Formats: sequence, structure tokens, C-alpha cells
Amino acid sequence: MDNSGNPQDSVVPPVEGVAGGGTAYGWNDNCSQSSGPLNGSINPTEIPTADLVHVWCMPSTANVGPQEMPRPLEPINLLAARNERESVQIALRPKVSWSSSSTAGVVQVQCSDLCSASGDRLVVGQSLMLRRVVPMLGVPDALVPLDLPVCQISLIPGETTAVWVSIDAPYAQPPGLYEGEIIITSKADTELSSQCLGKGEKHRLFMELRNCLDNVEPIEGKPLHEVVERAKSTATTLRRVIFSPLFSEFFSDNGPIDMMDEDAISNLSVRVKLSLTVWDFILPATPSLPAVIGISDTVIEDRFGVRHGSDEWYEALDQHFKWLLQYRISPFFCRWGESMRVLTYTCPWPADHPKSDEYFSDPRLAAYAVPYSPVLSSNDGAKDYVRKEIELLRTKAHWKKAYFYLWDEPLNMEHYSSVRNMASELHAYAPDARVLTTYYCGPSDAPLGPTPFESFVKVPKFLRPHTQIYCTSEWVLGNREDLVKDIVTELQPENGEEIYSLSLMVLPTSYSSVSMWSVSQVTSQ
Repeated sequence: MDNSGNPQDSVVPPVEGVAGGGTAYGWNDNCSQSSGPLNGSINPTEIPTADLVHVWCMPSTANVGPQEMPRPLEPINLLAARNERESVQIALRPKVSWSSSSTAGVVQVQCSDLCSASGDRLVVGQSLMLRRVVPMLGVPDALVPLDLPVCQISLIPGETTAVWVSIDAPYAQPPGLYEGEIIITSKADTELSSQCLGKGEKHRLFMELRNCLDNVEPIEGKPLHEVVERAKSTATTLRRVIFSPLFSEFFSDNGPIDMMDEDAISNLSVRVKLSLTVWDFILPATPSLPAVIGISDTVIEDRFGVRHGSDEWYEALDQHFKWLLQYRISPFFCRWGESMRVLTYTCPWPADHPKSDEYFSDPRLAAYAVPYSPVLSSNDGAKDYVRKEIELLRTKAHWKKAYFYLWDEPLNMEHYSSVRNMASELHAYAPDARVLTTYYCGPSDAPLGPTPFESFVKVPKFLRPHTQIYCTSEWVLGNREDLVKDIVTELQPENGEEIYSLSLMVLPTSYSSVSMWSVSQVTSQ
């Protein structure tokens, strides 16, 4: 790869980003500088990693694609409340190729715990996680977990790779400044085989070491001959592990290699300084602005090969629910019917099932969808089913989170009339039931205004009192945020009316795609 015209040697404006509690990047002179052009064969164990790889940081709000250009390397300074997650990206782009394969080369990424002056820690693998950013349909989107505390990443010539770093400040984490570092080291091809442990090899090593511990722990009060036998057995196991090919790089014919060699190599690494200031206040478990995301259950069934209503089906939905909830997202599952009528439900179990209370009472869940008809076949008719569900749910404290989503973007008078009729039935059972309706236009065969936008703005008045949550797509506004006022002025918040925004996305799940779309509450000044 041509190393001339290196963008990192030119002046690049600093990147400013804000994410949640805040992400700050200072502009300083501590950049990762190359020591000069490289010629001939390259041994990464003898050359500074900064001469082989561009390393720089980007905020979590940036889309770091394959053609992202390098910037100066700066320390990472994050701010977070307790019970909050903060994220940042570390971008890697090879300057030259040093591998004999089709890749530019492999780098090792190692991270340390973040420690405070008082000795408190944010532990790698618990509070600090690394994920590789993988493009989906050409857009950097999927976050694939990386091994911790050490992982290896193959770099592609001429492309930028991003590592997503996320830090959770637990609910009870003592406030203060926590500091650590992420160390990036270029590796030679010959170093990789002994350092890339598969899951099976890791498990074998773990079991052998655990057997050693089990052997020597219960020796107190044992006869001397038994203690000796246990010690011999333990020594045999440890010798087999230590002298295995896994650790061959540390031994020569004359015994252990001088570890100064390893220290010298580490001095060639790029060290990214990482600090997080944990503030002395706690974010509530329940989000103040709900983010509601829908997942097609039919797509889950297809992707995972599970039959609707089977034990495996319940398990797949349960895993999706728990996975999204940890990110403060309130999920629901959905299934489309005729003319975009949609069956939506957050919990696949009925209201009288113990799982229902477990789902709906979770403080992280901001809102949940109640189905208008049975999710599975029922002896009751649809109307009797929904009436019984409502009667039971209304006795629960979490009923205030409930809503009904009946139709996906009605287009004409027939669709709108169906929404009004279904909502009337629900309000007959529960006058305080909340109905959510998505829309991007008024009825096409009975315009509510002289222009499409004016007709769109009048939808809340047309659906009142049959809808309480009005949900529209952002693209309707055409990037004109000033039009939000026209929409909001039509609402009656004193009567509990709200407006949400709608977007469509794709969720990578086990390297497959699941159709998703999200609904987020909108606020206005």
C-alpha cells in the first residue's frame, strides 16, 4: 500500500460528539505519528504498530465506514451517570500490508480494567465490552462481540475497521474518575496459531486448571501420604498444561525465554488512554422517553426454524425480549394481517400466566403492547379473549404502560373506519385504554385538507377520540423540523394524547436479519 500522502500527517479538524451523558475529545498534539516510510519485508515484532496502522477515536454517534479517513489519536474522555452506558469507537486502518495472506495483517487488541484512585474498578468483560462494527447492506451497523480481555482482528487493505467500546456504570458504582487503556499491537503470522484459542481449547484448559484447584484445596487434615499424592497429581497436570504447544513461545532449550523480549514488543504497541467520569447521580431504570421496537415473529420463525407456539418459539421470543430490554428498549412482537392490519404483543403468554407479570412489571419496560386477538388459538372468541385480558391487566399497577397497536399506516376511509371501530370496542371495555396509530397521510379517498400535508396534519382530529398515541414517520417531514409545530398543535396533551416518531431498521440476530421498526416518543418545547 502506498504510504505517501498519509492523511494522518495532515491537519484534520477535531471530532466533537455527544452521546447520552457526554463524549468529549480534546484537541492535542499526542497523535500517533509514523516514523517514516517502510520498504521491503515487514516484521511487525520489530516495528512500532503506529508505523503499520492508523489508530484514532470516533464518537458513538458517527458512522465509521470502510472509507473513513484517519485522524489524530486522542485520549478518550467519557462522562456517565450511574446506571448509564457510554460508548465510543476506535478506528483502525492499515498503512501497509505485513501479512502473507490476503489481509493487510492482524492486530491484537487488549484492554485493562478502569480503576479509580480509591481502588474501585470497572471490570473488563462485565462493565467494559468490545464489539466489532460489521456493515449490514453497506452500512456500519451490526456489533459482533469480541473476546476479552484480548482479541485479534484482521485488517483489510485500504479499509477502515471500527471497534465499538461500551462501558456500563452500574447502579451502585462509586462516583469518580476511572482510567485504563486499550493496547493495540500488530502481530506476525507466526504468532497467531498459539494465541487464537478456540472455545473447545479454552474449555479443556479451564477444566485441567480447575482439577488442579480441586486437588489441592481440600488437603487440610489429610494424611501426609495423601497430600503428597495430590501434589504429584497436580504437578503432573500443571506440567502438561505449561509445556503444551500453547505456551511454546515462552520456552527454549535452555528454559524460559527472557521476558524482556516480550516487554520490548509491548513498547511498540499503540496505547489508547481511556477515562470515564462517573457522576454522583443515578439514571432511573425506566426510560423517561420510551423507545418501542417491533419485531416480526414470522421472521424469527423463519430465521430460527421454530414452529409458532412451540417451546422453542417461546424461548426465541423470550431471548429477544431480554436482549433488547437491557438496552432500555421496550420490544413488542408483531404479525401482519390483511390490508396492513397488525397483531402486536409484548408478551406471548396470556395475562394470567406468571410470565406476563414478570414482563410487564420489569422497571426497564416503559410500554407494552396488548394483543387485540389471541396470539395463539383460544377456546374464546377474539372479543371475549381481549375483554378478559383487559379486565385482568387493569387490576395491575403496570396497566399504565399498556397500549394497543391495531393497524399499520391506514391509507383510505375503509382502513381508518376499521381503526375507529376496533378502538371503540376496546374503549367499551376500558375507557382509559391507549390506542397507538401509525400514519403518514390522511385517507386518500376523502382528503382532510386542500394539500397532502394539511390532510396529514388533520389526522389526529379525524381519529379523536379513538387514538391516544399518534405515530408518524420522520421522512414525512422531509428534514423540516419546523413542521413538527404544525403536528403538535393539533394534539390535546391535556387529554393524554402523545406523538411518537417511527423508523424502519434491520436487526442482526445470530448473523441473520430480523425486520424491525421503532417508535420513539417526541417532545416539543
